[in-house]
Parts: sequence; C-alpha cells; structure tokens
Amino acid sequence: MQKQSNKIDFKGRHIYVGIDVHLKSWKVTVVTERLTVKTFSQDPSPEILHQFLVRNFPNANYHSAYEAGFCGYWIHNRLVALGIDSIVVNPADIPTTDKERVNKTDQRDSKKIAQSLRSGHLKGIYVPSSKTLEDRNLIRARSLLVKDLSRNKNRIKTFLHFRGIEIPEQFKSKSTHWSKRFMTWLKSIDLSEDSASESLNLLISTSEDLRATILQANRKIRSMSESETYVTKAKLLRTIPGIGLLTAMILLTEIETITRFSNFDKLCSFIGLIPSTNSSGEKDITGKLTRRGNNFIRSTIVECAWIAARRDLSLNKSFHEYCKRMDANKAIIRIARKLLNRVRFVLVNNKPYECSVVQ
Repeated sequence: MQKQSNKIDFKGRHIYVGIDVHLKSWKVTVVTERLTVKTFSQDPSPEILHQFLVRNFPNANYHSAYEAGFCGYWIHNRLVALGIDSIVVNPADIPTTDKERVNKTDQRDSKKIAQSLRSGHLKGIYVPSSKTLEDRNLIRARSLLVKDLSRNKNRIKTFLHFRGIEIPEQFKSKSTHWSKRFMTWLKSIDLSEDSASESLNLLISTSEDLRATILQANRKIRSMSESETYVTKAKLLRTIPGIGLLTAMILLTEIETITRFSNFDKLCSFIGLIPSTNSSGEKDITGKLTRRGNNFIRSTIVECAWIAARRDLSLNKSFHEYCKRMDANKAIIRIARKLLNRVRFVLVNNKPYECSVVQ
C-alpha cells in the first residue's frame, strides 16, 4: 500500500525575500522563481525570518535584500551568519514607477525589493567589516561633537548680540577668539538679572564640556591611528599636502579598501565628485555635483583641497589656471579630484607622495 508523504524538499530551488525594515516591525515579501508566495509582518529579528524560511522552504537557497538606512548592517551580518545570501541596497537603486511613488506602502516596498532581487536588477553596496564600522563611528561621533560646539558658540554670540554686549577688539582675531582668556572674559560679564547670568553660564559650561570631550576623542583617534591596522597607511597619506591625521583616518575608515574601486572614476562616483548629466537628443547638459555620494568624505576632501592648493606647487598652478575661466569654488572641485587621485595613488602603490619642485 502506497503511503502518503508529507515531507517536502526545496533543494536546488531559489527563494527571494524583500524586507522593508522599520524599528518595531518588518514587512516581508517572499517570492519564488515565478510566484509571489506571501507578504507578512514580523518582529525585527533575522532569526524569526530564518525559522519561517526553513519551516516552509526546507533546503532551498535563500536570498534577501533590504534598503540601507538607520539600522546599519547588523541585519545583513546576522542573515549571512544564518546561511542567507543577503545584500544591502541603495534605496535609489530600486526600480520605482511614478505610481509607486504616489501610492507608497510598506507592502509594495517589500514586494518591489523581492521582485527586483529575483530579476537580478539589484546590486548590493559594499559592507565594511565590523571593526571598520566601529572605528568609523568614533570619527563620525567626533564630527557631530564639533558641529554641536559650533552651534553652541553661535548661541553664545546670539546671547551677547541680543543684549547689545560688544566683543572686545582684542578677542576678534582668530588667534584669540574662543581662547582661554576669551572664556574668562565671558564668565566675567556682569548682567542685571541672575537668570540671565545663569543662562550664559550654562552655555559657557556646555562649550567647555564639548571642548573637553572633543579633546578626548582626538586622543582616541590618534591612538587608533598608531595601531597596526592604520599606522602605515596613515603615514603614507600624510605625505600628501593638505592631508592631516584626522583626514587620513576619515579616508581609511570610510573607504576601508581602495582596491574595491577598479578605477579612479568609480572612486569619484562613490565620493560624489562627478557632475550630474542630462543628455537627450542633441542636448548634452552637465550640471552641478551629483547628490549621490559620501558627503562626509566629499566635504573633507574639498576642505583639504584649499590647503593643498597653497602647499603643493603643482596644484597651486592648476588652481590659478582654472580660475582664469571659472569661479574659485568650481576650480577647487577640480583640485579636490586631483588631490583624491594622489590619495588613490598612495594607497594603491603603498608609496609616499613626492611634491613636484621647480627646477
């Protein structure tokens, strides 16, 4: 007598999973090679998703994708550890119709990710190692503290202007502005109301605390730069005019591996130092810098380009030639590209940069 078998095996089959990630729940869509199987909500746990796939599609090849965002890469790492072929995608790379933009729902988003993954239209972004991510977070945290300090300084200036208090001439130069003597003068300001004095003291105290915290972060970053992971490459990068310790560490932690860019154009695209284009028919319009890119590196490399244009004779010469036909702010972008090319050369060849000299 023939027995009924209730065991099912999906060996050799491919299951595609699109995940729309949120803080308290995930919207998940599961599709096979030809069918959309199910869309459901679940708690934000890779283990729960893995259990569902193993229970319903045993021995299949699992593929998943989700958008890069606030959750970082921990989901990707956990999914990979569970045996799921996971990728993290740039939200801008997911094919979207105008109708989907107007009628946007979590269910549609997860289904769109799953179907695009199945069709092969999605390409995962580069996922750094856990160590690089943590080192990067330290440097980014310092950057946020610097912004907070600048905001707090502006609050102090606003406080003084609102009450008609003039900053003494001796503290208006860059060498004395926000110095220890300037902070002492701020504390000595006599205000008519105790509440006003308390408000100013709170702002001053916040600035002092932020400066102490930034100093501590600087020490941590310097110590990190002397570790075996970074010490050699950091020293090589600092041979380039305009590149200091902090910039070198930003480049090393944000890029991680220079060899992942097969050419210079791809490196520029990653950072966002390429113009936007609009070509149609006989029209070929080149616009401003593309919005897509790593803004943290881009702003850093442009700031360094101003210093490099003064210290590197070759870049100095190029900058003045560019300024003959364009604004200085546009010329410095081209200098930033040249500076970035020097960075790539140093990292690829593991050689120090040698400045050009006038014979």
